[in-house]
Amino acid sequence: MNLGQWLGLLAIVTSIYILWQIRQILLLLFAAVILSTALNRLARRFQRSGMRRSLAVILSVGIFLAGVIGFFWLIVPPFIEQFQELTVRVPRGLDRFSIWIEQLGTRVPQQVAPYLPNVDSLSKQAQPFFERVLGGSFAFVTSSLEFIIKFLLVLVLTGMMLANPHAYRQGFVRLFPSFYRRRVDGILHECEESLGKWLTGALISTSVVALMSMVGLSVLRIPAALALGVLAGFLNLIPNVGPTISVIPPMAIALLDTPIKSVLVFVLYFVIQQIESNFLTPYIMAQQVSLLPAVTLLAQVFFATFFGFLGLLLALPLTVVGKIWFREVLLEDVLDRWQWGGKQDTTGLDSLCGLHDASMTKENLSNSDDVTSQERAIVDESTGVDSRAAEEQGSKGAREQGSNPKSNNKL
Repeated sequence: MNLGQWLGLLAIVTSIYILWQIRQILLLLFAAVILSTALNRLARRFQRSGMRRSLAVILSVGIFLAGVIGFFWLIVPPFIEQFQELTVRVPRGLDRFSIWIEQLGTRVPQQVAPYLPNVDSLSKQAQPFFERVLGGSFAFVTSSLEFIIKFLLVLVLTGMMLANPHAYRQGFVRLFPSFYRRRVDGILHECEESLGKWLTGALISTSVVALMSMVGLSVLRIPAALALGVLAGFLNLIPNVGPTISVIPPMAIALLDTPIKSVLVFVLYFVIQQIESNFLTPYIMAQQVSLLPAVTLLAQVFFATFFGFLGLLLALPLTVVGKIWFREVLLEDVLDRWQWGGKQDTTGLDSLCGLHDASMTKENLSNSDDVTSQERAIVDESTGVDSRAAEEQGSKGAREQGSNPKSNNKL
């Protein structure tokens, strides 16, 4: 390897290291892209009704903020109330449990009594657990502040992208070579459509799961049924993991009343997830975004391992976008056109890019009906030939050939 190749390899390794260090920022940027895609589609609907772009964007962002505020207004106060009730009832439950253990020790045979747990030893073993819970409250406050800061950053980035989305799109496209920019623009358009379809399917699935959970919990007379239903719908955005997490709060609240209610809540959520998995996902999400279940699960494990909870939350849209780039760039543009012996068929690639070979002459470009003026300008720029100079040279050659009778006789 020469010096230039070593420098190129060093630049690639350095770029990968920098991208890895800022991976959380890149995830926040991707979250802003998803949010701006959703709000941009909503703003376009308002624009079709005759509303100006600026007013449509402000109205879309306002609707989103109202939804976020309403979500936390429904979720946070009931859970604080239930947590306070839980802190009161848990010591009472422990006292009842200790009394039950003592009574059980008087009723069982003496041979079994030594194997029963001692109340004092249980309290000593439980003390470190409660200390960790109390110590984790400070970490919870810190993580909440971090979440608020990240949310504000995503919101600001979303507003900037909504103000002028074309400029950011063109800036990303210009990172690629000139002959491949139209191809990249088409891939970005397909990513936008796929993200829009995923958002539509996710909104429908979330609404149905939230409604079923709210109705079921209301029938079982579980407190804060509305908040728990909304939480179940939101966590349904995280496949496989979200439904498991969503069943814990209602079961804990139901356990404060009777254990039977806790079991009934578990059965209710199990039935809801069966309906969602067997009916909603095949008929709604599968039609919008087709992803294999194993691919979805592996993507969740991968993004959760390397990017944390935010990666788990964005695993599905990241997989959707990654699938499009993998299919369009690696499969169609590279592997599908690779031939035996290391040669590559670039004919199909050139047609996919919307461009022809840079070595094509101006005469061939002018005879082609499928080539636009923009493509001619790009080809002329890549070959170093000005289009007007090429036309003047061609017309001059034609005049010289017409004015030379000897050459005509020879032909």
